[in-house]
This record gives sequence, C-alpha cells and structure tokens, in this order.
Amino acid sequence: MHEKPIHIAIIVSTLDEEYQSGILSGIRQYAFANRVTLEHFVAFGNIGSDISHDIGEYNIFSLANLKRFDGVILLINTIQDATCLERVISRVRASGIPAVCIDKDVEGMYCIGIDNEAAMYSMVEHFIVHHGFRRINYISGPENNEDSVQRLRAYKKALKDHGILEEEERIYRGHFMSKDGALAVQKFLSSPLEMPEAIVCANDNMAVAAVNALVQRGIRVPEDVAVSGFDYTRNAQNYAPALTSVERPLARVGMLACQKIIGALEGKEQVHSTILETRCCFSQSCGCNEILPMDTLEFKKHNYSVLESFSNDVSLASRLASALAECDSMEDYTSELRRFVPEFQCKEFYLCLCDSWNQGIMADETEENYLMHILSPNNFITEGYGDSIMVPLAYKDGRFFTMADYSVSEMLPGLFDDDNPPGNYYFVPLHFRERTMGFIVIKDSDFPISSRLFHSSIMDIANSLESVRKIICLDRVTQKLNKLYTVDSLANINNRNGFRIDTQHLYQYCIDKHRPVMLMFLDMDGLKYINDNFGHKAGDIAIASMAEVLRNACTEGEVCCRFGGDEFIIFAADYTEERAKALGDNIQAMLAQMNKERDFPYTLSTSLGYHITVPEPGVNLFQLVTVADNIMYAEKKKKKTSNYLKR
Repeated sequence: MHEKPIHIAIIVSTLDEEYQSGILSGIRQYAFANRVTLEHFVAFGNIGSDISHDIGEYNIFSLANLKRFDGVILLINTIQDATCLERVISRVRASGIPAVCIDKDVEGMYCIGIDNEAAMYSMVEHFIVHHGFRRINYISGPENNEDSVQRLRAYKKALKDHGILEEEERIYRGHFMSKDGALAVQKFLSSPLEMPEAIVCANDNMAVAAVNALVQRGIRVPEDVAVSGFDYTRNAQNYAPALTSVERPLARVGMLACQKIIGALEGKEQVHSTILETRCCFSQSCGCNEILPMDTLEFKKHNYSVLESFSNDVSLASRLASALAECDSMEDYTSELRRFVPEFQCKEFYLCLCDSWNQGIMADETEENYLMHILSPNNFITEGYGDSIMVPLAYKDGRFFTMADYSVSEMLPGLFDDDNPPGNYYFVPLHFRERTMGFIVIKDSDFPISSRLFHSSIMDIANSLESVRKIICLDRVTQKLNKLYTVDSLANINNRNGFRIDTQHLYQYCIDKHRPVMLMFLDMDGLKYINDNFGHKAGDIAIASMAEVLRNACTEGEVCCRFGGDEFIIFAADYTEERAKALGDNIQAMLAQMNKERDFPYTLSTSLGYHITVPEPGVNLFQLVTVADNIMYAEKKKKKTSNYLKR
C-alpha cells in the first residue's frame, strides 16, 4: 500500500435506494480495510418534476476538485440529467486520475457492471418458455440510462426470438421510480389490448408498485398477472408475494471498483471492463416459489431494527424541522442547529455557505438602487459555489470551534492533510430550488446512509436557511423603507414624518405632566442666492452642511428636522430660556467655525427663533412651530436687507 493517504471521490445521486447503498457498502468495506478515505459528493436528483431542484442538487458535483484526488468512482446510472452527466464525465477526463464507472462503459475509464441484456433476456424467456405467456408487458426505466436501454433491448429481443409480436402499447417508459409502476398499470389496464399475462419491470421499485396497483384493482398476482423486477432488493424479497427478480452482486461491484483504483495507483495491469454474473431468482410473484423466504425470526429482528431506526429518524427530523422553522436570525439558526449536530453521531460536521448565499443582505445601503438590488431574483448563483466559503458552524471530535473562511478549491480545510485519519466524508448540497447557498459536510456518520429521512433533514436545513435569509432581507428592506419615509435623504436628519414620529410620545408626555417644550425654527440665509450664483449642487451642499451643524449641536435629547426647503426645526422637552439661548448661540458659533474651515464661495448662516411653552391638551405641535416661525421671521427682519439675505 501507498504510504501517502489515499483519497477517492464518489459521485452519486441518492443514497437511500438499495442499488446505491449496496454498491457503496462494498466500496466502504474495501476502503476501510485499506485505510482509504472516501469523499462522497451526493445529490438527490430526479425526486420530482421540479427541474430547478435538480439544478441545485447536481451542482454539488462541481465542488469536487478532482485533481486533488487519487481516483474517482462514478455511480453513473444514478444521474438522470444528461447534461450534468456529460459535464461530470468531462471533468473526470480532464483530471487525469484513475476512474471507475459503475454499470456504464465510458472510454478511458474502468467499468464494473453486469450483463444486463443476458439477465433480462433470461427473465423474459422464463415467462415465455416456462410459463407459456405470450402477452408480456414491460415497464422500462429512463431512455438515457444505459441499464434501462440494455434491459429494454433484451425484452424486445426475447420476444422476437420466440416469435412474439412487439407491441408499443405494452411498453411503459418510466424513470425507475415507484410511481412509474402504478402509472404503468393504469395505462396497461386502459389499453384496448388484451390483458397482459405478465408484467416485466426494469427494477424492483416499479415492480412492487405495479403489484400494489394490480391488487388494489382486484387483480391477483401471480394467478391473474405474473410480475417480475430487477435488483432483488431486500424489500422485494420480503414483499408478499415475494418478488421474482434478478440478483446482482452490488457489494462485490463496489469492492472491485475500489480495488481497481488501488490497482491503478500501484501500476498493476488491469482489464478495462469487468462483467459480473447475475442470478434470476424465481419466486412467488411469477408462481415459481423456488426461493425460500427469509427465516421468520430473522425477518422479525430485521423489521424491528428498521422500524426502531425509522422511528428515531422521524423524531430527529421532526424536531429539527420544527426548531429551525422558528429561527428569524442567523444567530438563532446556528444555535438551534448546534443542538442537533451531536444526534447525527458524526465525527465532524460543517455548515458551509458560499459567498453568495446572503447577497442582497449585505448590499450597500447608499446605493441608489438599493431596494432593487436587495430584492433582485437574479442576485444568486446556480453554478459552482463562488470563490470563498464561510463556516458559521464547525464541529469535530465532540466540540464546536471557529473556522476561518476558505477557498472553494479546498473543499474542506485539512481534508488532504497527512495526519487526517481516514474515514467517510459526505458532501451534500444546500440550495433553494436552483439557488445555491452552500453545502454540508459530515464525516463518519451512519445517518446519511442508513436513514430514509437524511435528504428530508438536509432539505429542512436548506429551506429554513432560506427563510432566515429572506427574513433578514425583509428586515433590511423595512429598515430602508422606514428610513426613506422618516429621514430626509439630502440632510440625513428627520423629515416631517420622522419628526412627528420621534416627538409624538415626548410631546404627549409634556402635555400630561405639564412640562415645558421648546420649538426652535431656523431659516437658512440666502439659499436662493447660492442656487442662482453657484448652482443647485452648491445649494444642496449648503443644506447638508446646515443639517450637519444641527446634528452636532443637538446632543442632549433634542429632535431636529428639515422642515422643507431651507427651513429646519428643533424640538426639546423640559427646556429653559437659558438652554434655548445657549443652543442657538452654539449653532451660530458652529456655523461660523464651519465657514472658517471650509472653502465655501459663500457665507453659510441662518436666522432662528424659539418658543417655550407648557402645551395644552388639543394644541397640535405644529401650531407651536408656527409661533416659533413667526419669532424667527421677526429676528430675520432685524438683519440688514440685501439680495444675499433676502428671504
């Protein structure tokens, strides 16, 4: 064996089907015995009709920096998207590392598989020769799946070789999904063709669903219609009636795939393609009963174990979904998720977010089109994971710790360190529809491979993360809208709305407690002169400078506001004549200092007046503003009359 640690990437879609789990079990057995680390890049594609979901799922394959691995194993028939499949194959070729494809012969890569055509031919021939059937229907898998293509070809060849006319109406083209079995039966029974004597299925999932659909319609299996599957899964063996199927050595396939990679690294000569034998298991669903059912005691033990595990998984998934659904901030979200990580019984757990997950949230509020930016539906990525990864939650060997941001090309810091113990890593995508948010990495946990609810839990983590992101975005939008409603954008102090909101409670308090209030009215001198002679941009600077002086002067609870145009007001509670005069003098002094320090082509000045009174019930605050305005105007008239100061 190599002294250097060996890392093999596994590319696979869906973990909770027996086909995948059987092969992966064999890979893990060989890897464990040879101290090989496996990095599984796991998608859950083709689970529905939502194409955008598949885009988000299959994107995880782009994370695999294949040139850093010693080899790659592709469960190629689990990827239903042809474009994604081509992209993966192209990247594997470009990496130059040893690669093994399961059940598909790809040029330049090793292949481990079975003779699908021989196995399916034997199954169909069994129905024709042994049972004497002539009306044999077929439920196929996807048209772009090599296994599916080969099995359908074998079905057609068996019919032709035995002189049976091929009828297109007797073929249903599905996607290897359970629902296809039920849909196929519905189609067959509504067909004008005579009732089938047998239904041959391209996998066990569709076969079991077909049997269920037949029984629900009062059609007996195998007395009225015989049914067969392919893969001989545990569910098929223990179903009633036990399913006639094709047994394939899945674990053996996985072990040989891993062995091929090691052999290539050691420079051993190896055959390009290895085809393993299969076995037709004729059981109750075709009326043969050649295969004995599982021992009752063993069956009960197995079922109890499955039910107990499922019950625990349901509890975990339900509690996780409920807890995360309550979160409305990133702090709450990571805090809640921390509580559940130990229940995954893993050595390591990382919540990794790409640098685009929160785009919009961190938008610059000074941007002119801020609201359009933060709400833009195009403000995210669908391909790759950006350049940098942030890790708000990191867990290793029983403790949480802080991890710095890192480059996407690393996949995970320390992954390829020589002192990193070998194990099994699972990289699974976090996304909302096609929107990429990041991924989760789990090391050495049975949860991804043993739980039927693993993907459901990952989706809950992703969906709740998207909810938190939206809540934060909406909160930022609300804050921005409130600011636009209450703050003068030029002066950056309250407008009339903001002034009314900020003073209403304090003003009512003064009415109720008979406390004095002070209203100061200020009118800039010569704004028209500035606009006419230096331009409106200079006038805007003058207004903003005046507001700056008021902000700096009002530091003891006063509320200032741009009342409109060149007019400003200040409100204060519990003010005395001395304090009001001091505030006015301070403002004038600050203006004088600003004129000295800044190179204005004009002199910035203001006229002001104030009014102090104990407000009576029913007296509107803005009535007092009018009084202060009149006082200010009287003061302004005392100044020398000139074009510069003309109001």
